[in-house]
Amino acid sequence: MIIIDNTILQIAELINSRQISPVELTLSLLERIDKFDPYLKSYATVTSELALDAAKKTETEILSGHYKGPLHGIPIAVKDLCYTKGIRTMGGARVNANHIPEFDATVVRRLVQAGAILLGKLNLTEGAMGGYHPDFPIPINPWDINRWTGSSSSGSGVATASGICFGSLGSDTGGSIRFPAAACGIVGLKPTWGRVSRHGVLALAESMDHIGPMTRSVDDASIILEIISGSDEKDPTTLYQPVSRMLSAPNPSLSNLKGIRIGYNDNFATSDIDNELSNAVRQSLEILIDLGAELIDIDLPNLDEYILAWPILCTAEAVFAHRSTYPSQKNNYGPWFRGWLDKGAMVTGAEYARANNLRAECNGYFQRAMKEIDLMVCPSMSAPPHPVTAEGLYGPMTDRPAKFQRFTVPFNYNGLPTLSIPCGFTKDNLPLSMQLVGHHLSERLLCQVGSAYQKITDWHQKHPNLNQIIENKSNNQV
Repeated sequence: MIIIDNTILQIAELINSRQISPVELTLSLLERIDKFDPYLKSYATVTSELALDAAKKTETEILSGHYKGPLHGIPIAVKDLCYTKGIRTMGGARVNANHIPEFDATVVRRLVQAGAILLGKLNLTEGAMGGYHPDFPIPINPWDINRWTGSSSSGSGVATASGICFGSLGSDTGGSIRFPAAACGIVGLKPTWGRVSRHGVLALAESMDHIGPMTRSVDDASIILEIISGSDEKDPTTLYQPVSRMLSAPNPSLSNLKGIRIGYNDNFATSDIDNELSNAVRQSLEILIDLGAELIDIDLPNLDEYILAWPILCTAEAVFAHRSTYPSQKNNYGPWFRGWLDKGAMVTGAEYARANNLRAECNGYFQRAMKEIDLMVCPSMSAPPHPVTAEGLYGPMTDRPAKFQRFTVPFNYNGLPTLSIPCGFTKDNLPLSMQLVGHHLSERLLCQVGSAYQKITDWHQKHPNLNQIIENKSNNQV
């Protein structure tokens, strides 16, 4: 039975009807990891024995009639900044190479309680920023081994796109769920800030950090989000509002989008943006309109000044997050992230205050722009995944132009939920991605619209040829 291209929902039906066992499923995923991940380098740690023990436990539970729901028996993986009890959590940093937590992050605990099977921890950039520590491998984009994998949650994007887990968790401070989702051709859901607990998750910049699911389909992202969301007494920044019932609610998906008001600003979405990408987003917008949505033009100013305030905020908060090891262990950091922390150490209080004021102004513009709409549409990033080299990704640190984070940073500033969805491919067979942006706590609506889009498109059903990766790596084409 070929199951690797199936969604979580499809696999859950097979498990619940006992057509496939969690043990059989987990073994097949571990075999696939053994075969492909030496080339893909998406996993930092594979927890084979623990995964098989968990699979046996879930199989016993299900056979005893105690089926917990659609994640019960599903093999998943998490970004290696989520604490896992007794399993090292490194955050891509040598200073954390021996860090073994004594408890699970809240998101990990909730996944395990739902019956998910943890296959392991996924690689990321050092400190969840832009570059990798030279001691750690760089995950390989399964669509093109010489292209960017999308920054911080790169291992999550690669593993999910490659079918060596059925879903994963990523984090997003300036685009690190959306960038790898877009670069690897999968779905990335950045929830409302505070919707998901950050307890037991290594921080980059706490006022902008988000944790969310990365999957192959919108419905699968809905499943994971519902499980990991909710108030947490161990994270006082979590929201007290009840968790939306996603797929378990009546009428979980929309057969048409009549009455849904979609905002769009053509200049924001297309100015100085890759033509193939902007055209794909426009075409996707037409599909949403054909489904019944109403298109509304919205006003947005040039946001470059506001986006360029992000490094000031992020570097300064990163210095605080790493205060136990920086600057005391400064030389143990790689050149990219060390440069980031050095930059943050030089930020003055006045500079941080000014940057925070710019953040507030940017939030105000989006609040006004979205007043009369239900959601807005724009690209997930400014171009298809660009060419990269190991030397560049290991450092030293490089600055990014404002357009690079035009479609990500504003929604880290204001904490609005976003959903990135595959919406096409370039002539070179590189994935393209559309982003839906909703109001505070509107994840259910975003997923309903995204699910409706995916029911009549098949971009999310196209998967990379991993055997080609092996051939190209063997020929040193990297």
